[in-house]
Amino acid sequence: MNIEKLLNTIIEAGKMLVESGAEVNRVEETMVRMCRCFEGIEYADSYVTLTGIMFSLTYDNQTMTRICRVHTGEVDLNRIDQINTLSRRICSNPISVDELANELDRIKEMSRYTFKETMLFGAVGAAGFGMFFNGTLLEIVMSFFIGILIRCISCFLSKHKLNSFLNNAISAGLAALSVQLIHKVLPQTNVDIMVISSFMLLVPGLAITNAIRDTIAGDYVSGVARAVDAFLCAIAIAVGAGFVMYFWI
Repeated sequence: MNIEKLLNTIIEAGKMLVESGAEVNRVEETMVRMCRCFEGIEYADSYVTLTGIMFSLTYDNQTMTRICRVHTGEVDLNRIDQINTLSRRICSNPISVDELANELDRIKEMSRYTFKETMLFGAVGAAGFGMFFNGTLLEIVMSFFIGILIRCISCFLSKHKLNSFLNNAISAGLAALSVQLIHKVLPQTNVDIMVISSFMLLVPGLAITNAIRDTIAGDYVSGVARAVDAFLCAIAIAVGAGFVMYFWI
C-alpha cells in the first residue's frame, strides 16, 4: 500500500470538507475514520483549523505527518454529504487508495448549482422572507428581483476572487441602493421590509451555526475564528448598506 498517497488523499478529503464549510469536529472525525479503514494503519490523528490541517498516521512502526494550508472556499453542503457518505461506505466495503483518490476526484469535479438556479433560489429566498415579514405583494415581488440582483453581484465578485468582506459590502450597498430607487418610484413600498428581506441572503447563517457547534465540541480556536468571520460578514453588510443610506438620506 502506498502510504504517502494515502496520507495525501486523506489530507485532500479534509481540505475539501473545510473549504466546503464543514465544522471542524466533522472534518477530524471523517479523516480519521477514512484512514483507519485501511488495513495496517496503527494510528491516525488530525488537527484541523479553518486555515490549516495537520494529519499524522503510523504504518509498520513508521509515522508520517503532513501539514496542509487551507484557503476559504464556497459553501457546498452537497460535497460535504458526498464525502461523509464515502467515508462510511468504505468502512463497510474497503477499497484501495487509488479508488479512494478517484472517488474524491469525482466528488471534486461534481458541478454545483448552475448560475440560473442560484439566481432563482436566491430570489425565492428573498421573496419568502418578504412574506415572513408581512410584506405586501408588491414588496414581495420587489424583494424577488433584488434577490436576483444580489446573487448576480455575489457570483460575479466571487468569480473574480474578491474577498468575502468586500463581496458582502458591495452586494449590500447595491441592494440598498436598489431598494431606495424602488421606493422613489413606488412610494407605497416599505423600505425596511425590502432591505431586511434581501439582506437575509447575505447573513452568514452557516458560519454562526458552525461557530456554536465547534465551541460546544471543544474546538475553541475554530469556534472563535468562525464567530469572528460571521462578525466581519455582518460588519461588511452594515458598512455597505450604511454607506448608501447615509448619502441617500
